[in-house]
Amino acid sequence: MTAKYLLLLCFLVVSITGFSQDESNSIESQFIKVVDKSNSYQKYKVIKKTKIEGLRKNVLDTIEMLELKIATSKVEIGNLKSKIELLTKTLDTTKSKLAASIEEEDKIEAIGLVMKKTTYNTLLWSIITGLLGLLGFLFYKHKNGHEITKNTKLRLTEVESDFDAHRKKTLTNEQLLRRKLQDEINKNRTV
Repeated sequence: MTAKYLLLLCFLVVSITGFSQDESNSIESQFIKVVDKSNSYQKYKVIKKTKIEGLRKNVLDTIEMLELKIATSKVEIGNLKSKIELLTKTLDTTKSKLAASIEEEDKIEAIGLVMKKTTYNTLLWSIITGLLGLLGFLFYKHKNGHEITKNTKLRLTEVESDFDAHRKKTLTNEQLLRRKLQDEINKNRTV
């Protein structure tokens, strides 16, 4: 039974919608037709009951159709609001996950320590720069030490050659002195 009423209501809504789309069949135009086609008696208008009943039925049908539209619109608005709330919650969850993911991506673990990538890069390049500086310093010290060793060896060679020359000269002088001493001893013995 309710299916029949529902079908009849749908038919009425469709027919009223069709009528209301036509400007000549609007409620206002129907009022104008009823008033214009009615008879006048002194300063009063005499309107036929059938026309008033038809107009009343059309007005009630239009009101019912509009109330149905309002009800369906409210349901749609409620559905849309719930969808918006769900999407807002999903968006908030996604934003928080994105922030956590970006924060996690910005971190790096090195030597058991968790640090930001910028801190890690700064630390890494500081260590590399320090090691390069230390390597440059050690290279300079090695080169300087090698130069000192080279100069020292050169001086040692010079000193050794001077020492050998001095030793030879001293040995020669010593031999000469021994000969002279021997000659003097021999001279003193013979005398």
